[in-house]
Amino acid sequence: MNAGRTARDRARAELTQEIKDAARRQLVAEGAERLSLRAVSRDLGMVSSALYRYFPSRDDLLTALIIDAYDALGAAAEKAGRREQDPRSAWIAVCHAVRDWARSNPQEYALIYGSPVAGYKAPQTTIQPASRVPILMIGLLAKAQETGALDPPEGAHEPSGVLAEQVATIAALAPGVPAKVLVRAVMAWTQLFGLISFELYGQLVGSMDPADEFFADAVEQLADFVGLRAA
Repeated sequence: MNAGRTARDRARAELTQEIKDAARRQLVAEGAERLSLRAVSRDLGMVSSALYRYFPSRDDLLTALIIDAYDALGAAAEKAGRREQDPRSAWIAVCHAVRDWARSNPQEYALIYGSPVAGYKAPQTTIQPASRVPILMIGLLAKAQETGALDPPEGAHEPSGVLAEQVATIAALAPGVPAKVLVRAVMAWTQLFGLISFELYGQLVGSMDPADEFFADAVEQLADFVGLRAA
């Protein structure tokens, strides 16, 4: 009986993956806005009622694709970070890994960092996978603080008011890291994705294209901006 359940579980997992693969093909062809369970079922030669047993709605399927994308990005970033010993080198390696993943998976990148899908509201289950990369980068700042490799830049302002309250929500992830560094870390995080989005969506054509050297120089400066000292 256990073997039977295992076989059924395996078959369900395989079909679930086939459904998500078909949905990703539709993302490439049509974009997230036009993702349709009926179109996915036609692609797989299934009746739509059968597919609904796996994903009751388009939003459930979108959520599965979003979580997969965040987890794939997180795994790539974590792997890159583990290859480096000092926090600055790891930070820079993570930035490059995020760019490499985005360039290899532009549709998935657009799904999680592009324009919101009309009518879709991400559930709480997306928060943990979405947090993998920022938590990794904040952890590198904490490691730098512990090892003496973090020098808060001159001119960095201590946050106050609402900004100080907002920073306090992430300070628990990086004990001892000054609040003014955490503010800069969030700035660097948003600039990282601005760099990647400009490249992916053709905003650098005619200027910093190809963007390899530009990106490499930018992430070095972002490391300086948050106060990560070279080993």
